[in-house]
Amino acid sequence: MDSSAVSYDGAVEDQERQVDQEPEQNGQIAGDRLLKTLGIDPEKWTVGDRRMAFVGIVICVGIVTIAVCGYIFGWAWTGLTEPSITHPKLRTFWDWLNLLIVPIVLALGGYLFTRSESRRTKEDAERQRAVDREIADERRQDDTLQAYLDGMSQLLTDKERPLQTAQLGDSLSTVATARTLTMLHRLDGDRKGRALRFLYESSLITKDRLIVNLEQSNLREANLLRANLLRAYLRGTDLSEAELFRAGLSGADLSEADLSGTDLSEADLREARGITNDELDQQARSLRGATMPNGQKYEEWRKDREKRQQDE
Repeated sequence: MDSSAVSYDGAVEDQERQVDQEPEQNGQIAGDRLLKTLGIDPEKWTVGDRRMAFVGIVICVGIVTIAVCGYIFGWAWTGLTEPSITHPKLRTFWDWLNLLIVPIVLALGGYLFTRSESRRTKEDAERQRAVDREIADERRQDDTLQAYLDGMSQLLTDKERPLQTAQLGDSLSTVATARTLTMLHRLDGDRKGRALRFLYESSLITKDRLIVNLEQSNLREANLLRANLLRAYLRGTDLSEAELFRAGLSGADLSEADLSGTDLSEADLREARGITNDELDQQARSLRGATMPNGQKYEEWRKDREKRQQDE
């Protein structure tokens, strides 16, 4: 079969389907506009609720229209005018409406109550599922971090070849680095901070004795408030959006590190390497009260920079 013919047939079917859907979409849009005019937000209602509300509004408008026209034009069948010889007192529209109004109200009330309870039950179930997912995720992260700490502790306490004796790039160092990088991708900010503190306190990520290489590691949003990371090797790490308030980073290697959006308020960055004052000012979310790599307070350094720019 010719491919052009197939394409043409498919295009025709799509156009026909679109034409069939247009009346339904237009009707839904008109109903939504009517609900909005009455101060009702249709987005918070299901399609069934919106249709029911629209039908109810149409019925109410029809009843009011019949009542008004009955008075104006004297329609005897409505029961809103005095009976006459030509139109004796019979069972009228108004009589039928009085008979049916109570069942209709009860049925509508029961329907709305059932819908409300069903919606509340559904929302409660969705909230519970969200809570269960959050709890499961928290448990998974705790298990991941604990398994990592247990495995690293075994490497550190191994009697034949403890991890501290490894050299960067050898098999033991490579295994420890691979475990660390894989684990960090699975944790949230708080647990990343705990893992990094463990590595530093175990003397695995200092410039003087580097065993675990954190280059290209995911430390995004890590919680490192008041963390002691003096002379830490953080080259090439992703520390964006991390919390480093009052962190000790004196002498740390921050070459090629991503510090965008990082809070470095009151942090000690004296003699930090691989990054300039200007780069810190461009990337960090806050440097209020921080000690810059050149030893100046952030506020003093900014004043000096502004003065130099004015002199130029």
